[in-house]
Amino acid sequence: MTPTQLQHLASPVNREPGHDAPLNPCELEIDLLCKGLRIAPGSEIEGKARPVLQRRSGLGSGLELILPGRIKDIWVNAPVAENFARASCYVIDAKSHTYFMRDERQGFVYPVRLPAQPGWYGRLTSRGARMDEIGILQGTYLAVYLPPTCGFWFHRPRLNCQFCVTGLNVGRTEAAEKSVEDVVEVARVAKKESGVSFIHFNSGFQSHHELEAAAPYVYAVKSKVGCLVGLQVMPASDFAQYDRLIDLGTDHFSFCFEFLDPGYFANYCPGKAKYVGQEAFFRALEYTTKKLGKGTCSGEIIAGIEPLENTLRAIDYITGLGAFPTVCIFRPVAGSDMERFLPPAYEEMMVVFHHVYEACRRNSIPIDRAPNIEVSLVVQPGDTLYLAPSRWSSAWYQQRLRLWKRAARPFFWLKARPRKLPLERRYAETSSKPGHEDSRSERLGKTG
Repeated sequence: MTPTQLQHLASPVNREPGHDAPLNPCELEIDLLCKGLRIAPGSEIEGKARPVLQRRSGLGSGLELILPGRIKDIWVNAPVAENFARASCYVIDAKSHTYFMRDERQGFVYPVRLPAQPGWYGRLTSRGARMDEIGILQGTYLAVYLPPTCGFWFHRPRLNCQFCVTGLNVGRTEAAEKSVEDVVEVARVAKKESGVSFIHFNSGFQSHHELEAAAPYVYAVKSKVGCLVGLQVMPASDFAQYDRLIDLGTDHFSFCFEFLDPGYFANYCPGKAKYVGQEAFFRALEYTTKKLGKGTCSGEIIAGIEPLENTLRAIDYITGLGAFPTVCIFRPVAGSDMERFLPPAYEEMMVVFHHVYEACRRNSIPIDRAPNIEVSLVVQPGDTLYLAPSRWSSAWYQQRLRLWKRAARPFFWLKARPRKLPLERRYAETSSKPGHEDSRSERLGKTG
């Protein structure tokens, strides 16, 4: 660690949590993701909050909270099911229908809000599928995992990412098959009843057919529902596929290369290393960012496993392209191959997220520009405004952020309207017909 980073750790902004004063919302968010949360006996949270369920890769297996703040309210999915959370210094309780969180080290009390379970959870689509097994809210956006299960889980030995539990969830707590019609129906309900403005699709390894498989869903949501649409799938070597997805209305691409160091990438993401390659993620991120513009795409990394210096370099690489960094604090998810690992220390994560803010400022990344997109699984770049130092460069950057957000309102208003889009015949014919997902699952099972 460099002397500058050590100086940051010793500064009042990076104080040890619970040492001298209450934490601001971003500091508290970081500490909760590092330490987890305990639910006080008798707090009667069940039924009054969103359910604690393991879906997709498992990161959303916590309790959804809203931390109120002066700059913005912060959404966080606080770990409660993992082993490390049992020893947390944070306890959530209720008094007269008011929820608060207590830090048992110093006795600080923080007000929190619990977002209610959406009324459409548990409701069935017209085709008989449970809506919350088609898509769920993670923060304020609708998250939809596109079937089938990631192909890396079908290899012998398995080649799945070591921190992921997608193969344990899909077909158990998440629908194994999702028709385009069901996804559209859930998206409409989520937009109408929950105010959703962004729908995020992700998928696992599908033998390099990921973008082709996602196209019908993107087209249907953009043309029949009207929302911002993000896509997180394995990178393609044929960049013309990204051009077609952009034509169909994709607004955002994210690429999970997880680690900057090739050795860590190969060790913890063996399937990606063998069948995709780390460079493919870099090239796809570079191409889509150039096509869609600054602040539209993201590079996703995990902080707390590889050396801190690598994480900081990864943030510099992502922001240097004009993309924004999505930095996930490592969570040893229950059931994963890494469930017995420990989460990272708060102090190191403070260095990481100070760096996120400074890298976004230096590269003029327009963070928090899109309306009503709050992600509870990660510390968003916009959350780090709470970590901004008091100096003219930060004030000027924040003023520009406000101007950019105001100027973008008409653009996002148009994006939120259903609109007719060009559609190639083969995309129209690619739909979730009976047996369509099954055939792809069978093909993946034979890979390798």
